[in-house]
Amino acid sequence: MVIHEGYENLNLIAPVATLGIFDGVHRGHMALLDCLVSRARETRGESVVITFSPHPRLVLEQNNINLSFLTTMEEKKVLLKNANIDHLIIIEFTIGFSKIPACDFVKDILVEKIGTKHLIIGYDHHFGRKGEGDFNTIKQCSEELDFIVEQVQGYQTEEGAISSSLIREALLKGKVDEANKWLGYYYSVSGIVIEGRKIGRTIGFPTANIKPDSQYKLIPGNGVYAIEVQLNDNLYPGMLSIGSNPTVNTDNRFRSIEVHILNFDKDIYGEKISVIFRKKLRDEKKFDNLEQLTAQMGRDKLDTLRLLK
Repeated sequence: MVIHEGYENLNLIAPVATLGIFDGVHRGHMALLDCLVSRARETRGESVVITFSPHPRLVLEQNNINLSFLTTMEEKKVLLKNANIDHLIIIEFTIGFSKIPACDFVKDILVEKIGTKHLIIGYDHHFGRKGEGDFNTIKQCSEELDFIVEQVQGYQTEEGAISSSLIREALLKGKVDEANKWLGYYYSVSGIVIEGRKIGRTIGFPTANIKPDSQYKLIPGNGVYAIEVQLNDNLYPGMLSIGSNPTVNTDNRFRSIEVHILNFDKDIYGEKISVIFRKKLRDEKKFDNLEQLTAQMGRDKLDTLRLLK
């Protein structure tokens, strides 16, 4: 996959394109991307995904402190590459860009700059100034500009069409089973191992505190999870706690992400790791003392080994 920062000086072959944020690159997105790749092969053209950075909500919403997303741009690149996309075009999203009328965007950028011959969009896609562009808008533009536009229906489940917002809601509730099913892969968070209070060492469960790569990366709801830890090219079973550690911490304003890697005793401070969420074990709980906490962590370890065996 060739990555382009912007849309100047492109030389694409009969591009079949789609555009959107693609947060999570979930199973709903994959239905559209599979169609995109298939159409490109049928027409002997190239498949092109157009996305935007930073996320439009970070630019347009004044209060974006609580915003969180399923994927960073780097994660998105990997997922799109795995979907066999030929080209990824990343357009810088600014206030000025947001004011471009939908038809001007189609004419000036999609057709003239990118050379789109065939455009595929999702069932609920909107774009352009104030979201005025939808399938009907593009259809009208396509008749004047001589390109094909096709709409793909969403991937349906019992809960309705899969969407990034549906997956985000599930993760925030700790429902990683549901989120993983809709994503089509296991959700993960990557970050650097930083020093913590080192209380885990005193009870036989040393933990690695994780500082996520992005402040906007969605962190699942508080609780204890069975996870896998990717460190370099190796994969280890582990347990992860998200929350305020109420048993040893009286200040519940701050959340931490603490990982205990099973049967592992190396110093990995400053290393980058990824934690892969497999299943939630239990809710966060305040214990009366460290002995009770230690006993529960022993049970958590047995549950994790059983789940990941």
